Amino acid sequence: MKYFGLALVLSISMASSFAADYVIDTKGAHASINFRVSHLGYSWLLGRFNTFDGKFSYDAAKPEESVIMVNIDTTSLDSNHAERDKHLMSDDFLHADKFPKATFKSTQVTDKGDGKLMVTGDFTLHGVTKSIVIEAQKVGEGEDPWGGYRAGFSGTTKINMGDFGFKKNYGDVWLDLHVEGVRQ
Repeated sequence: MKYFGLALVLSISMASSFAADYVIDTKGAHASINFRVSHLGYSWLLGRFNTFDGKFSYDAAKPEESVIMVNIDTTSLDSNHAERDKHLMSDDFLHADKFPKATFKSTQVTDKGDGKLMVTGDFTLHGVTKSIVIEAQKVGEGEDPWGGYRAGFSGTTKINMGDFGFKKNYGDVWLDLHVEGVRQ
């Protein structure tokens, strides 16, 4: 009986030390991928990608073992201006008919303390893959009102259009990410 009790305690403690798998909650609109780019140095052009999905694994005790994967439908770009969206999706920029998908897959997560993370990964956009770093912040985690469990993060990174082979290069694009995942 002692052996069974010890085995049960060990299996429970081991199970709690493993990362949980989450699916990004896009159905409930609890996640967003936004972008901003300087417009002639006078203001910000803002937009977002309406369609994306992804998943991540996360253990608060070992955030450095996290793995994140995100798929973005570049044809879902929305800057709240239809004519501009057509131009941004043209071969001058995203060339969305040829490259309808962008992806991110983490390669390293560094725990900076106080919920701050540096997420390094391979970002593929416009047919080009580059390593990028996302400065992330854990927003929170816990049980939701529907009997599930959620974890949320926000993050920011900057990419340069020229690094991804855009025909027109107007410099840096900031990506602002807000992700809420539902534990599976």
